[in-house]
Amino acid sequence: MNDTSLLRQDARVIGLVGLAHGTSHFYHVILAALIPWLKPEFNLSYAELGLLMTVFFTVSGVGQAMAGFVVDRYSARAVLFSGIGLLGLSAVTLSSAHSYAQLMLGAFLAGCGNSVFHPADYTLLNQRVSKGRLAHGFSVHGISGNIGWAISPLFLTFVASRTDWRTALLSAALLPLAVLALLVWNRHALRPGPAVAPTASAGAGQGGAFGFLRLQVVWMCFAFFLISAVALAGIQSFAATSLVSLYGMSLAWATTAYTAYMIASAAGMVYGGFLGAGSGHHDRIIIIAFGTAALLSLVLATAVVPAWMAVALMGLIGLATGISGPSRDLLIRGAAPANATGRVFGVVYSGLDSGLALGPLLFGALMDANHPSGVFIGIGAFQALVILTALGVGSKTRLVAAAKTA
Repeated sequence: MNDTSLLRQDARVIGLVGLAHGTSHFYHVILAALIPWLKPEFNLSYAELGLLMTVFFTVSGVGQAMAGFVVDRYSARAVLFSGIGLLGLSAVTLSSAHSYAQLMLGAFLAGCGNSVFHPADYTLLNQRVSKGRLAHGFSVHGISGNIGWAISPLFLTFVASRTDWRTALLSAALLPLAVLALLVWNRHALRPGPAVAPTASAGAGQGGAFGFLRLQVVWMCFAFFLISAVALAGIQSFAATSLVSLYGMSLAWATTAYTAYMIASAAGMVYGGFLGAGSGHHDRIIIIAFGTAALLSLVLATAVVPAWMAVALMGLIGLATGISGPSRDLLIRGAAPANATGRVFGVVYSGLDSGLALGPLLFGALMDANHPSGVFIGIGAFQALVILTALGVGSKTRLVAAAKTA
């Protein structure tokens, strides 16, 4: 295959996988975006609303670890298609809800659908994208997720404010339907890739299908995602509400601050893709990025800056964390044994869902106790803790890489 054909193939796969990933992230915040409508409609506390998001991410986290095995055993493409279909079904279920239990069911279905994306996406990228463009593939993957996060609250609040929240959710159901049709049309590009022979020297194939669970670096990556996701959950779920309380800004202006965070994060991932591709010390990039984000979060908590600057600070926090994204994924790829990509990414990324499940409960309780500044203090504290896990993951991953080349 010549360079032009290979570039075309890589771009096609990266674009399709990125579109699917953006769809999953769009659904991460469909409940958080509609809090101003759901709270009075069902007479719910912030903690009860947080529990809905906890159900979503708990189901997604458990399902994600299981999906990784299914991806490695069968087909990442088929698993990906099923997840997108479930997302559409969840939106229809939520739109017809007339009780808290029905909201729970919708959150459960959405969690099932969301569970497949990381193991399926990263397996497809590793199988179908050339090694030289893999860092950029990870970058686009992260960017598309942030675009989904950014568009979702804007779209849902726009539709809900002009119609109602049920119509907003029904409109959201059209997205996975359209994406699924496009992926099926381009299914040949996402066909399963060739298997890679396991490498005994790296301990890749030892212990059968569960052998990778004995690798300490896998669980350190899990902890990295768990801690960073708790901070992310605070931003996703209650940053906008906290900004309204702390700075007296309108909900629309606070939603703009959240969107600034996501857009800046996407921009950071573009730069992070080039930075990660040219660096052998991905942990250092992560440490600097999260250290900066933690300091800026604590500044937001003090409420000593004007409202317009709070929006700018949210953008800077997003930029810093976005830069770390591709380096994070390259660290994990270096820890994954041969033929276990789906399983490793499934287990490791279940830490992301676990953190996103715990975060809404923690930050929802802070909001119920009327401590909006505590939300940003907590975000900054968990971002600082990420630094400790990045140090450990970086040192262990370099040992794994040395073992593979020995």
